[in-house]
Amino acid sequence: MIKIDAHQHYWNPARGDYGWMPKNDAILARPYGPHDLEPELKSNGIGATILVQAAATVCETEYLLGLADSIPGVAGVVGWVDFEVPSDRKTLERLAGHPKFVGVRPMIQDIPDDDWMLRNDVQWGFRSVEELGLTFDALGFPRHLGNFLKILRRYPNLRTVIDHCMKPQIRNHSKSNFDFWADGMRRLAEETGAYCKFSGLVTEANEIWNVAELEPYSEHIFEVFGSSRVMWGSDWPVCRLRTEYSGWFEAAHCLSAGLTDPERALIFGGTAVEFYGLDL
Repeated sequence: MIKIDAHQHYWNPARGDYGWMPKNDAILARPYGPHDLEPELKSNGIGATILVQAAATVCETEYLLGLADSIPGVAGVVGWVDFEVPSDRKTLERLAGHPKFVGVRPMIQDIPDDDWMLRNDVQWGFRSVEELGLTFDALGFPRHLGNFLKILRRYPNLRTVIDHCMKPQIRNHSKSNFDFWADGMRRLAEETGAYCKFSGLVTEANEIWNVAELEPYSEHIFEVFGSSRVMWGSDWPVCRLRTEYSGWFEAAHCLSAGLTDPERALIFGGTAVEFYGLDL
């Protein structure tokens, strides 16, 4: 089965719409394009990717779709529309007409109001994604777990994937932090149809990290979601804050070593094909 990276980015800071990006960060604050990633994809046998938005603008989504048009290996694009602007329903319908547009990702982790997703004026966005059969990438922190549970129970047919395992506090690991995250993830797995991206864990770890630190978190994800609802993603180039593409890819294989070959085939490809409805 084809190997798929279910979460990667391309960006150019000169566009001026990456408000979250530290301007002087030597790793992040530079352009990243297909020529940078291609050697990593080839050396790790990755046959296709999902390209995910990194700016809260429709313009960036259109920029990514333009890249996808010229890159056969990009199987789908997760974009952005403004949930605070109901007229963006028309924009969403237009984007949905692009063969590689698969869904949206509001940048909820960057919104100061933790209850933003519960506001009445943004509900049209969740309804529209559900009605149009698009996907929803849930980007947040453990403190958002309860509200995501409310939203996914409110919209049971919303095809949702939790980005980066909801960013557990690995660098500040404690029993209470782990238990809070683990309980919230279990409830999402058991009470909703959400999927989970096996991505981002290394970035939540300390600068000097090892696979053993990540293992309790990956084991929990595999246990509660099962391989048919888990998909691997690199989160490149963000992963470069801790390791190169191959470093995280190898760590992910170590963390999943206890699974069967069919289970690993799902995590490293099959689940993404099913969730995003990819035609490969």
